[in-house]
Amino acid sequence: MTDVVMPQMGESIVEGTLTKWLKKAGERVERDEPLFEISTDKVDTEIPSPAAGTLAEVLVEEGATVGIKTVVARIQEGDGAAVKPAAGAAEAAEPPAAVEAKAAEAPVAAAAPAPAAPPPPPVEEPSPAAEPAGPLSPLVRKMAREHNIDLSRVQGSGAGGRITKQDVEAYLAQAAPPAPAAVAASVAARAGESPAPPAPPASSAPARGAGTRIEAMGAMRAKIAEHMLVSQRTSAHVTTIHRVDMTKVARMRERHKADFQARHGFSLTYLPFIARAVAAALREFPLLNASIDGNNIVHHNDINIGIAVALENGLIVPVIRAADEKNVLGLQRSIVDLATRARSRQLKPDEVQGGTFSITNFGSFGSLIGTPIINQPQVAILGVGTVDKTPVVLDDAIAIRSICHLSLSFDHRLIDGALADKFMGKLKQALESWSEEVL
Repeated sequence: MTDVVMPQMGESIVEGTLTKWLKKAGERVERDEPLFEISTDKVDTEIPSPAAGTLAEVLVEEGATVGIKTVVARIQEGDGAAVKPAAGAAEAAEPPAAVEAKAAEAPVAAAAPAPAAPPPPPVEEPSPAAEPAGPLSPLVRKMAREHNIDLSRVQGSGAGGRITKQDVEAYLAQAAPPAPAAVAASVAARAGESPAPPAPPASSAPARGAGTRIEAMGAMRAKIAEHMLVSQRTSAHVTTIHRVDMTKVARMRERHKADFQARHGFSLTYLPFIARAVAAALREFPLLNASIDGNNIVHHNDINIGIAVALENGLIVPVIRAADEKNVLGLQRSIVDLATRARSRQLKPDEVQGGTFSITNFGSFGSLIGTPIINQPQVAILGVGTVDKTPVVLDDAIAIRSICHLSLSFDHRLIDGALADKFMGKLKQALESWSEEVL
């Protein structure tokens, strides 16, 4: 029997949400065949099967968030495996909703003969909210807490009536949850008390008009938001911006791009030139390739550069390992391969961890300048703006040059401004005096 575990998709990732099973209990699965999909703040991807055999036992249902290394299923290698039902399937014969319905229909105890004058009706006590059926995943609890949802009002579609993430999203799409003031007034009225005056609406919350639509954040987006805030609270962010003349690189790229496309089947972009120059600068200024662990500085011998890739619903940073050992062709090949597999959810867990420095290319969307947030636990990240032909003054004459703005966000706890600018000076020099061939 082989255990299938929730993988760790990054150094700072401690949990993941199992969003979809691609195989059912009892089905045959081959080694490395996609088995289930997960979502974290770093990756939204398919996880391959670690062994060939029969999916004998499913331990975690869709929509559940569990810690890394948690066993989510078991695979019986070979044929003829005994199959156990999915988690939550072996519930009581009657779901809680049916039991409650029967209890409501059951006759009350026989009452004594009615007296001549009926006694005053008893004061009705507010009944406690019904408990949701089945255990709740951390993701469901978090969504309920953030959107102030009474989960007893949500109809569960999971095994045994369990509430899933999709059930919460459907509930939010149908109607906004009742305001806390309205609930308090209703309870007070039922108890025969005077309702307290409604609390004034929070000034920071926008009014929900007829055109308002509420949508819960997906797991990946929620975790990206969480880690961006963690990075801002952790690092002392400072950004330095340098203007770089990319004319020599632009001319070399223009000269080789047709032949490069014909030979290798993919385009030659500016990014591998920048990554190559970054690797050289990191060798000269290795402190920018370090990380911080408490009060300790962790020095990394390997230069592993993360390249930010924009996805439809978020961002992921796959890592080029030993980037300083690759030439422009090797870097371009790695960038294309990682970006393609990131968008098709084919990255492996170890391809999104172990980065020591990151590059984000917002210039591909037309942005000139940005101030990127550091990818923890690293201490620096380079932002690349678009390359534009710009009039500049050279030797008291106006010339047209290919100009790019590079932004280095660095952690001032470890990196001083002078060191950051020396690093950028080395990077600028390498790009402005480019002479290395690309083929």
